[in-house]
Amino acid sequence: MSTAMYVRVSTQQQSQTQTIEQQLERLQHYAKTQNWEVQPEQIFRDDGYSGARLKRPGLDQLRDEVAMAKFERILLTAPDRLSRNFVHQTLLIEEFQSHGVRVEFLDRPMSEDPHDQLLLQIRGAVAEYERTLIAERMRRGRLRKLQAGTLLPWSHPPYGYSSSLNHPRDAAGISVNPVEAAVVGEIFNRYTQPGMSLAQLSKHLYDLGICSPRGKRA
Repeated sequence: MSTAMYVRVSTQQQSQTQTIEQQLERLQHYAKTQNWEVQPEQIFRDDGYSGARLKRPGLDQLRDEVAMAKFERILLTAPDRLSRNFVHQTLLIEEFQSHGVRVEFLDRPMSEDPHDQLLLQIRGAVAEYERTLIAERMRRGRLRKLQAGTLLPWSHPPYGYSSSLNHPRDAAGISVNPVEAAVVGEIFNRYTQPGMSLAQLSKHLYDLGICSPRGKRA
């Protein structure tokens, strides 16, 4: 029986901590205990792809090869590696099964028994509810911080200011950028002169060699 393996991590930080390699090590150890041979081309991986989306290069390739009847079994560590969305989990599992492929999870083994199928769906629904609840709590927490003035509404500070590299939206980390502040002062001083237009002001800054906030001179 030909076996495929699928592994996934959501963020670059997870990739750097070798989470994919940890998944692979578990899967390969299990396959070895079952005397299953898995070649490198039978391993599909998505580094830094969210499980909330279906469009992933590794998953797309796996689905294409399953449709070509290349595999009879897909091995994963847990259902959330396949997808974090309950509906997507169900869709993918049913798609694989329609091609005669068995999906196996190390953390949550299941069979074709209706009880196991229902249990998988219930677990997926509960996990999705928990993720939605956490996201809502984070949203409300950010909103309270914004209203209290401790969380800034931008990712990049306005021209003339600098923010903390580690906490760019922390109001306590905002400070005046002396170089940019001097440019802002020059802009106001020039613009208050009689007859000064925005086009003239822009040309004046260009002549001085002052770059735009994005680092361009044009």
